[in-house]
Amino acid sequence: MRKILNFAHFYMILGVVSGFYYREITKLNDFTGDTQLSVVHTHLLALGMLFFLLVLALEKLFALTSSRLFGWFFWIYNAGLALTVAMMTLHGTLTVLGHGSNEAIALAAGLGHILLTVGLILLFVTLGKRIPAKQAAHPAEAAEPSTV
Repeated sequence: MRKILNFAHFYMILGVVSGFYYREITKLNDFTGDTQLSVVHTHLLALGMLFFLLVLALEKLFALTSSRLFGWFFWIYNAGLALTVAMMTLHGTLTVLGHGSNEAIALAAGLGHILLTVGLILLFVTLGKRIPAKQAAHPAEAAEPSTV
């Protein structure tokens, strides 16, 4: 559980730093157009910090880390998020500096999105294995019936 919290905290810090980077690089270069840097901050906070805080809550409820698939989800999702955000930052920085992007950046960003998708699929498979298929409608129904 501590690892999940640490990653949420890490993404919070990166989100704040990326917002600062966006503001400063555009100000230093007198850039007023559209750039992907404007959404890196949001991606890190939503897909990083908030997402892992939600996973932390799910871990508390369903012990997700006891599943062998959780490790696969965790590292594949993080790799996808890191690659996606890195390519957004690179592409946005090149835009601000007046340079064009290339196909390699688009290809890497696409791979990042694919890894994110695979990670999400693994999370849902893990959840499906950890959540019981049937639950009693009321906790009292799960207890032995009384003979009164």
